[in-house]
Amino acid sequence: MIGVALEMKAAGAGHRTIADRLGRPATTVRGWLRRFDSRARLVAGVFTAHLVALADNPSAVLPAPAASVFGDAVAAVIAAAMAVKARFTVVTAPTWEVASAVSRGLLLAPAWPPPTRW
Repeated sequence: MIGVALEMKAAGAGHRTIADRLGRPATTVRGWLRRFDSRARLVAGVFTAHLVALADNPSAVLPAPAASVFGDAVAAVIAAAMAVKARFTVVTAPTWEVASAVSRGLLLAPAWPPPTRW
């Protein structure tokens, strides 16, 4: 449900509209969106790296720039999940379940993604 909310926000919907459509409290949805937005650039980087590592031809599947960093992050998550499913055909999970697995269930957790060590 959180993934659907993120997609709706990336498409331009506000938190109240999303909450009404999903049957969730507006404060809950607003919290999801704010948390994701606060780390959108990091999330986009992590999932783009997974996409590049897994896709046979990354340049063919890299998402076009979205209208916002939030939208870029959502697009990167979806593209990376699609690359996982294309590479590992036994993976039949929905997109946002794959995203949850990649983030170890921590997509909205304060400590995720962990700091990059160079």
